[in-house]
Amino acid sequence: MQKGTRMAFWLRQIAAAVCYALLVSLARELSFSHWVLLAGLHVATLLLTPYRYWAALVVGDMLSLGYISVTCVDQLGLTWSICNVLLSSAWITPIVYACREYWRVFPTRTTINMGVLLFGTLLVALVKTGGSLLLVSTAKLPPDYPPLHYGFLAGQWLLGSYVGILTVLPFVLVVREVLQESSWRELGVRFIKSHLALECVFVLIPTLAFLIALGLNASSTGNTRQLAQMMMFLPVLWLTLRYGWQGAAVGGTLASLAVVALMPRLFDHDTLNAQVFIAFIISTMLIVGARIGALNQQAQQERTDLRLALALAQRNVHMGEVQLHMTSQALEQVRESVHSVYNMMLGRLRNVAPVIDDRSYRRQALVAQDQLYRLADSLCPVTRERGLPAVLREGPIARVLDESGMSYWCDLRGPVSLLSATIQLAIYRLVCEAIADGCTRRDISDIRVQVRCGHQNDRRWTVVRVNLSAHAGRLDNVRWDELLPRVLRTATGLGWPAIEDRAATFEGRAREHLISNGRCISVLLYDPEQP
Repeated sequence: MQKGTRMAFWLRQIAAAVCYALLVSLARELSFSHWVLLAGLHVATLLLTPYRYWAALVVGDMLSLGYISVTCVDQLGLTWSICNVLLSSAWITPIVYACREYWRVFPTRTTINMGVLLFGTLLVALVKTGGSLLLVSTAKLPPDYPPLHYGFLAGQWLLGSYVGILTVLPFVLVVREVLQESSWRELGVRFIKSHLALECVFVLIPTLAFLIALGLNASSTGNTRQLAQMMMFLPVLWLTLRYGWQGAAVGGTLASLAVVALMPRLFDHDTLNAQVFIAFIISTMLIVGARIGALNQQAQQERTDLRLALALAQRNVHMGEVQLHMTSQALEQVRESVHSVYNMMLGRLRNVAPVIDDRSYRRQALVAQDQLYRLADSLCPVTRERGLPAVLREGPIARVLDESGMSYWCDLRGPVSLLSATIQLAIYRLVCEAIADGCTRRDISDIRVQVRCGHQNDRRWTVVRVNLSAHAGRLDNVRWDELLPRVLRTATGLGWPAIEDRAATFEGRAREHLISNGRCISVLLYDPEQP
């Protein structure tokens, strides 16, 4: 068993070394001095590969370099060949290790410290440039070879390594992020649903293709080609503002490829200038995009916290209604107990004194039972009646207003029966609160309640409108001393602040405005339960 495990380990190491050697050889063929994709491959692989495979990666890189050293030993000398093998990707592993372990380039599984990433990129580019200068200084050059300008070469290699890393590494990090959120089988569906991918296919690539065609068809004496290369930054800027650092990564990779596609020849001065400009733009946009992403994530977290707070408030409201329902049931039981006790006491009293008139006692018992019934009915009416329409039209609040001389009318339209029990109770409480707020001012005689329901974008909504107006002929007939105590038992008595708070609990809003002979209270609510 242990032997088989060791064999599998070495097979994985050998496979990693061989695959990496082939991949490095391919990237080397696509690289040149001022566009070193190989540097991007080195950094991306070391940054994302587990440490146990680093030795295999270094061996694979040395195998690829060893083949070049063997084929070029006669041309460039033995010293150059040995240095070429030794100057492998092993020299940049301390920088990548420091970025991963000490500088926390990945603070969490889903976030990236873009400042550390760019700083590490610059350090790797400097190390790569130093290694290239060392190699060229040890090379055996022909006697008639022109003198080398080490400053110019250092600038080219530094730019090439930096641009090469920016071309490969951010794009690889985007792919890594996508693979973390979905499997390989889901990539096709994820690509079709991704707005970034669709905009790249239908907007970014056609735009870059147009700029490439414009530069290729331009006159060699004009500046159109260089202008087209410089304009490659516009898609990067646009994608960054829309999608953060992911947009900058994808746009920067495609823009870098487009700049190289317009290069008329190696070491073209205009292309070098364009690459410097694009490198600056990509670096800036990655930092700006990371900040935009952090702000978006913060806003998303705030929205999530708000939804959780609203859900908690709605659950608290529901628990409060459940407690009121239990209290209502307890009062109902007390009413029945009072009825039984009064009947038992009056029966015994009749046996003791048959000639006593017990009508006054029975009348007091009926009054006590009626008060208990009204109190229980006002605490939890919706469950006691046949739903919200019945309780608003014929429930306790309607009976109280009618018995006190107030004109009351209610109209409900829409799928009210589809609303959840929580939102139905909230509608009833809002109506009671609005009516109580109007009655406390003693300046109304007509109340009109309108409830409208519907759904939009898979969410059910409700609009409650309460018109409170005064009619001179009916205002004097309202019995306020009888009405106010009974109305206030159905509400909190806090008035407008309570209406606003209850509306906000259900993601809505309340508004009050004046109408003819009165005022109107309008409340928008959203059902917390999805249809």
